[in-house]
Amino acid sequence: MNSSPRIALVTGATRGIGLETVRQLAEAGVHTLLAGRNRDKAVEAALKLQADGLPVEAIALDVTDATSIAEAAKTIEDRHGRLDILVNNAGIGLDDAQLGTAGQSLDTWRTTFETNVFGLIAITQALLPLLHKSAAGRIVNVSSLLGSLSQHQDPASFIYDFKGIPAYNVSKSAVNAWTVHLAHALKDAGIKVNTIHPGYVRTDMNKAGDEQKGELEVADGARTSVRLALIDDAGPTGGYFYLDEVLPW
Repeated sequence: MNSSPRIALVTGATRGIGLETVRQLAEAGVHTLLAGRNRDKAVEAALKLQADGLPVEAIALDVTDATSIAEAAKTIEDRHGRLDILVNNAGIGLDDAQLGTAGQSLDTWRTTFETNVFGLIAITQALLPLLHKSAAGRIVNVSSLLGSLSQHQDPASFIYDFKGIPAYNVSKSAVNAWTVHLAHALKDAGIKVNTIHPGYVRTDMNKAGDEQKGELEVADGARTSVRLALIDDAGPTGGYFYLDEVLPW
């Protein structure tokens, strides 16, 4: 094992679940790179955590920009030489629920997939060489219960009637499928890959006008990502989790 602290990168980490994931990983002793599209916001967030004595470092990263991804990968390689943990947290939701399943524009679909799926794949591909240099690489893809096809098909499910944001839902189904494929590809490399549902968390993404929706505090929403990021060699790979619960695909 490497004697130095583990190195983690969390995308979309300037606020909400991503920021809290950074905090909890850093509290666990992981040197954590706080990534955000806006460098100034990333630096501001990182400085606040550093003021609490936490090992956090800001890094500029836009998962939809190939140049930004390449620069971030180069920065991590130059500064740290490897990456132990990648938490793909960045995501957007653009659907207009009033337009329904068939009414979302193609631009909404394309923009949603550009961040939630293609951006996630792009940053993972770029950082895989550094994860291969880790003694115990971990990849956590932040999905949602809304990506579960079986739950969408189950009339008894909490999400059965929650189909008004199809671009977001289907993008998370794609994240789940990518997780299964990547975990299989890396099963002999010592890199564990899992996808998670953070829970119905009170974040800006779950706002309806001025009303904050959600059942969980942000600290609880980060717990599943952190748990899967810190699993040991006996931990799972290729799974779909909420806290300790295995979710149906």
